[in-house]
Amino acid sequence: MAAAEPSKGFGGSEDGVGRARKTPPQQRSRRRAAPQRSAIPAHVSNRMVRRILLLSGVPTLSAMGVFVLSYVLTSRGVMQIEPIVTIAVSGVFFVLGLLGLSYGVLSASWDEEPGSLLGLEQFGTNLQRLRASIGAMKRGG
Repeated sequence: MAAAEPSKGFGGSEDGVGRARKTPPQQRSRRRAAPQRSAIPAHVSNRMVRRILLLSGVPTLSAMGVFVLSYVLTSRGVMQIEPIVTIAVSGVFFVLGLLGLSYGVLSASWDEEPGSLLGLEQFGTNLQRLRASIGAMKRGG
């Protein structure tokens, strides 16, 4: 018969005889951790958050509001609304929220200056950068 391989677990490992032997604790590095650098500067990230809150938050809240409004109108007998209409209108608002999320990220200016209100010129530039980055990742470098 072949000898069984020693088991390995969290607490330690066994020597060949079956006695558990403790694994030495890992040495902690005494170096101070370097401050982490973000790939996105803080001023750009703040712009993205503001745009996302506006362009994604408003349609998403509207999508939820459609359900409430539909319920109130139907329950009080003001109007008979088919459930499929409520779902379809709400779905449109959720899709707009998703598009607003993407646009909010891609339309933010990476310059120190805030850029235009809608960020149309930055959207094209950032979309080209995104495509180039994805292409570089696919090529492996």
